[in-house]
Amino acid sequence: MIDGLHSLLFQSGFLHMTLGMLVMWVIAFVLIYLAIAKEFEPLLLLPIGFGILLANLPLSDLMEPGQGLLWRFYHHGIQWEVIPPLIFLGLGALTDFRPMLANPRLIFLGAAAQGGVYVTFFVAHAAGMSLDQAASIGIIGGADGPTTIYLTSKLAPELLGSAAVAAYSYMALVPIIQPPIMKGLTTKAERVIRMKKGRKPSNLEVILFPLAATIVVVLLVPPAAALISMLMLGNLFREAKVVERLTKASQNELLNIVTIFLGLPVGATMNADTFLRPQAISIFLLGLVAFAVSTACGVLLAKGMNLVSKDKINPLIGAAGVSAVPMSARVVHKVGSEADKKNYLLMYAMGPNVAGVIGTVIAAGVFLTLLR
Repeated sequence: MIDGLHSLLFQSGFLHMTLGMLVMWVIAFVLIYLAIAKEFEPLLLLPIGFGILLANLPLSDLMEPGQGLLWRFYHHGIQWEVIPPLIFLGLGALTDFRPMLANPRLIFLGAAAQGGVYVTFFVAHAAGMSLDQAASIGIIGGADGPTTIYLTSKLAPELLGSAAVAAYSYMALVPIIQPPIMKGLTTKAERVIRMKKGRKPSNLEVILFPLAATIVVVLLVPPAAALISMLMLGNLFREAKVVERLTKASQNELLNIVTIFLGLPVGATMNADTFLRPQAISIFLLGLVAFAVSTACGVLLAKGMNLVSKDKINPLIGAAGVSAVPMSARVVHKVGSEADKKNYLLMYAMGPNVAGVIGTVIAAGVFLTLLR
């Protein structure tokens, strides 16, 4: 009887716990707390936090290659490049490109906001990261979680958990990180600029746009095809208005299901042995630099465009060029409202906001083209 109890105790996980696992438990509980209590990106941080917890329960073998449940999610969903494109299908069905089409020059603000991606790429490489790792860290500046996961799983899978958590953490912290940068780079007079209302795009334009964008982007950067094609297919579902069932399924059931199967395995890549290293801390710091520089680049380009443009742009909307849709656009509107309560910037900010999604996908395609 005693031998049986001893054998049971030895085969349980209690005797195999390590300090590192307990530290990861704390990190998991913090993410779960932020998701529930603070509602910071709860749709992703909650499953990611639970995935971290599962990955740091000894002897569970949930990430055991070839047989673990979460490993199967990771292998078939992420390594096989299935889940991130499906996320983009749902995002496309939720995205309205009309604000961008109404004022096409706002596309440049979405492009400028990718500056942090490239600046951080060079900084990370200079700091000793490999080119693949530097690209995976730099893409965090685009504030696009699925694109970060897609690129990192291809180039630097060992950084997947850290990069994903950093990307979604900074997306959740947009209302905290962006306002000081926006206010520091603009004057009160610039923040109260009222923009002219753009034209109304025709139904034909909004239907042709996803077709044209797919052709142009895939020809420009073929490795971005999986993401951009699904994003534009979802948008075509939305704008065609003849496949309502597909549109709703993409926006709701499909997007919700794949979000679960994305968050759990991403969190499960963060076991104590791979995460508790100085490199993980540097990823979060460099990711913050990337996000801050991207915000600044968007604002500064808007200021520069005002020097040569008769129709002035409120430079605050440049900050919405990061891909955190629609949170960064809402933050722009909030900061603008503080300067002028009657200045409604949300719809103008959505232009560079959705352009930033395309810009980040192109940035990922550029890295894949050059590094693979």
